[in-house]
This record gives sequence, structure tokens and C-alpha cells, in this order.
Amino acid sequence: MMRVAVKLSDYEYTLPKELIAQVPAAQRDLSRLLVLGRRSGEIEHRHFGDLISYLNEGDALVLNETKVFPARLLGEKEGTGARVELFLLRERDEGTWETLVRPGRRIPVGTHLSFGGGRLRCRVIGLTESGGRVVRFDKVDGSFEDALAEIGKMPLPPYIHREAEDSDVQRYQTVYAKKKGAVAAPTAGLHFTPELLDRIREKGVSIIPVILHVGIGTFRPVTAPDPRDHPMESEYHEVSESAAAHIGRIKASGGRIVAVGTTVVRTLETVAKDDGSVKSGAGWTKKFIYPPYDFRVVDALVTNFHLPKSTLLMLVAAFAGREFVLKAYEEAIQRRYRFYSYGDAMLVW
Repeated sequence: MMRVAVKLSDYEYTLPKELIAQVPAAQRDLSRLLVLGRRSGEIEHRHFGDLISYLNEGDALVLNETKVFPARLLGEKEGTGARVELFLLRERDEGTWETLVRPGRRIPVGTHLSFGGGRLRCRVIGLTESGGRVVRFDKVDGSFEDALAEIGKMPLPPYIHREAEDSDVQRYQTVYAKKKGAVAAPTAGLHFTPELLDRIREKGVSIIPVILHVGIGTFRPVTAPDPRDHPMESEYHEVSESAAAHIGRIKASGGRIVAVGTTVVRTLETVAKDDGSVKSGAGWTKKFIYPPYDFRVVDALVTNFHLPKSTLLMLVAAFAGREFVLKAYEEAIQRRYRFYSYGDAMLVW
């Protein structure tokens, strides 16, 4: 089969650094909302609380209930006292984790690391395929989770140039987060408040939860000249039987599935059936969506503004059209929207 021509340079744009949001909006639902009409070709400028006016009775809002855990640990190399940083990625089994470590070249297998004055200790026992480290933690007094909550830091994205603060524990987390496992927030959901969700329910819009634990791959840039050669990292997802059945009823009745975030899109399209319904279950996905793509489940998308040359931007381009999305991004830059994780939002419908 002939491959459709795709170039990495097709997903490049220039963003002034001052538009990269370093802090969240004063109030979650006061973020700005850029609305893209896929069929009308129109662009509107609203505030996030106005999202409700674009939802109809019988629609469903699908949310990712993953919860960010304090995955960043600052400590020292035992024996030398040299400072190290450990970023927890994925627990293989109890006490054994895949991690990123800095400075990696100075942390060989066999190295012992200590965090929080010895509250947590681990030994490097292996290497990951991507050059990270596999570590095993010693037993701690109390639970590992309690120790991590005490000394770990929220893993803010690398383009936020400040240390995590106490306020980030709440703000770099959705108000509906339930199941720990993400090292990055599903940022489209950061704009929702409990009050806004209540108003959406009162309008007759269903709220359906799924899970996708966001991994570090969300920050990895695409470097391959042909983006389809980019290796996606696997991420864990769950769709319950009740969620799958509910989505099936919405689709059968003519309602729209509104995905809150690219993580929800990837989850739903991973488990999609040909009739637009979805399968229940849990597993791992490396789903990579780029133009052209035939969406089987998702009818509308709430998302943030994404980095140039990123898999997330490519997904949005597949949903709304690359030229239209880049036109909208240019207009957002001209109007001084705030970009990336703590920035403003888009609705594509």
C-alpha cells in the first residue's frame, strides 16, 4: 500500500515564549476558549464556561479520570552525596519502577540512591530500552505511597520554568481525578469546575469516565522526518463495561461523543468498533493518530494548544484539518492566548 506523504515540517509553527503559560488561570473555567467549527470553517473566541452552550441534551462528555502522582524525587547518590533527580515512570511490580534519572551517565547499575533524608532508598538494578533506569525501592516505614506524597514533587512539564509549588498539587490535577498512575495531567480537563460539570449534567449531557495513564511520551518530541516512524510509548487504559454500554447508547440515539482531551480520543479510538461503539476492557495502547484518519467514535474534542511537531498536534490536525488548525493557532497567537498545559483551551466540533 502506498504511504501518504507526511512531513514533520508540516506541523511547525512559531510561538513567542511569553505565551507559554507558567501558572494556571486564576479560576479554572475562566480560561479562554477558541472554538473551531469543522464544517462551517468559522473560528469563535469565548471563555471556557461557554462550553456548555455548544453541548446538547443527549450528548456525552467523556473524561479521563487518571490522577497525577508526585513522580519527581530529588535526592543524592549514596557514598558521594552527589545530587540526583529520579522521575518515576511505571511500576513493573511492587517496589520496582522504570525511571528517568539525572545525571544518567553517573548512575550505573548497582548505584544506591537516597531521598528525603533516607525516607526512601533504592538501588539501580537495570536499564530500560530507552536509556532510563530500573530501580528497586527498599521497604519503608509505613506505605510507599505515603512516603512519596511526603517527599515527591508534582511533575510539571519541562516548559514550565519553575519548581512545583504547593498550589500545583491541586491545580495540576483535574477536579475529577480518581485513579493514580499518570506522570502528566490530561490538561484539557484542568478547566472544569464541579459547578460547571453540574450545569452540564443539568442540561441533559452525560458524563462518562475512562482511564488513560499519561506517560512521559506525551512530552517526547517527534524527530523522524516522516512522523509515522516515531515510536509511541505504550500507555495503560481502562474502559469499564458501564462506560462502553453508555457510549453505545449515546451513539445509537444520535447523541455526540465529546472527548475531553487527546488522551480520551486515543483511548476511545483504540477500543472502537466499526459501528461507533466501543469495547470494554483494560490494556496498553500505542495508538498514534495523524492525518488522514477516520474517527469512529469521537464527534467533538476539547483540547489545549499543543507543542509544534508533537503527536498531539497531529491528532488535532487529523480531527479538524491541518491547515485549519494551524490557521487557528496563528489567530490564537495574534490574540495572545496562553499555550500548553496551564494555557487556554480549544473546542473542535
